[in-house]
Amino acid sequence: MCPMSVPASSPSFDAVLSEHGRAPLVRRRVTTLQLNVTLRCNLACHHCHVESSPKRREAMSERTIARVIELLAASPGVHTVDITGGAPEMHPQFRELVRGVRALGRNVIDRCNLTILFEPGHADLAEFLAAHQVSVVASLPCYSKENVEKQRGKNVFDRSIEALRKLNALGYGAADGARRLDLVYNPLGPSLPPEQVALEAQYRAELRELFGIEFHQLYTITNMPIKRFGDMLRRRKQYTEYMSLLVNHFNADAADAVMCRDLVSVSHDGRLFDCDFNQALELPLPGALGTLWDLESLDALEGGAIATASHCFACTAGAGSSCGGALV
Repeated sequence: MCPMSVPASSPSFDAVLSEHGRAPLVRRRVTTLQLNVTLRCNLACHHCHVESSPKRREAMSERTIARVIELLAASPGVHTVDITGGAPEMHPQFRELVRGVRALGRNVIDRCNLTILFEPGHADLAEFLAAHQVSVVASLPCYSKENVEKQRGKNVFDRSIEALRKLNALGYGAADGARRLDLVYNPLGPSLPPEQVALEAQYRAELRELFGIEFHQLYTITNMPIKRFGDMLRRRKQYTEYMSLLVNHFNADAADAVMCRDLVSVSHDGRLFDCDFNQALELPLPGALGTLWDLESLDALEGGAIATASHCFACTAGAGSSCGGALV
């Protein structure tokens, strides 16, 4: 990691890559298809980069879901479908989508806020996920009630703990790994996450001792300086300082491992993006292949350029950050 002087304004991400002897980002073969199926959510978290809330109504149509399944069948290199939102489980066709993907033999990740398990209409959601061996990536930004509720709202912590216990009772977090349960940490404010392995050990000890909860892995994710979190930074006059922190901790090794090299993100209306963050910023996929209907197979995206901007410094700061946690 090479420190650089604090910039008056954020430098070009591609220019910094070049300074470190790296070429512009290019996609390898797509192995993960990430679907943002809805922006509706039962929560409105301060760090949410897509600004989800109970008031949002955007949702993927049945036609778009059918096209996802068609493309997935034509793309054998894609082994994982990562379903996110909003609260993806609030989409009316969430379960049909899961069944369709599992019928093709692909892995499914549900990015779950945990509290959704206790919302009306979702009483059997945990059992459904378990029956279809859906991996759960669950947001739990701290093992402290006070810190969680500062970020995610009142009563969220107790419901999250209850949900984790329910998932554990169904075999999630067990040593056999058949029903995978991973947790997500992100900082409360404008700072980089702690070292992932050490924080995971702390999470494991606290959750096991206090609540009898088991999980497989902790993912540490850097907050993106965009949308709701970016607006908060600007209100507090911390945006420039935070961007300087990210730029000054640029890690070229993390840039080699960023998730957009192997992933493509799909919005609720079927448009293609390099990642969920580019999707939030309406930063389109470079080139002519802009929607699900422009492709015969997701393999066609291999070798394509990746759109970058200043927010990419969040994925490449320190140990790096992705939807699967630290990168190096």
